[in-house]
Amino acid sequence: MDRKRILVVDDEIYIVHILEFTLTMEGYEVLTAADGEEALRRLEQDHPDLVVLDIMMPKVDGYEVLRRIRADEEFRHLPVILLSAKGRPIDRDTGLEIGADDYIVKPFSPRRLLEKIQDLLERARLSQVSNY
Repeated sequence: MDRKRILVVDDEIYIVHILEFTLTMEGYEVLTAADGEEALRRLEQDHPDLVVLDIMMPKVDGYEVLRRIRADEEFRHLPVILLSAKGRPIDRDTGLEIGADDYIVKPFSPRRLLEKIQDLLERARLSQVSNY
């Protein structure tokens, strides 16, 4: 099995550290970005298999990063999980309408997030298999 790359985008360093540790222990390669601009650069440069994306960040927010991902032919099918402190139903609905595959509210369970990641990566794998 090839090692999947996950891009974690969050301006809260402790969130990045928690996710980096959890995902690395599960065998994933973890890429990180501290803001939306850096996330877009890493996306083009590193071609991750999945993105965990905060919404409230400096420079370019997570909603705009997600819009750009969904508008790009190369990345439009990339699984994206929004991870945010914005927990109102309208925030979740907005994220899903823009194209997030899932929306998780902070504080979160790293184990639950890991389950979501595994599910989305499996769905992406099955989708690729069915396209051949």
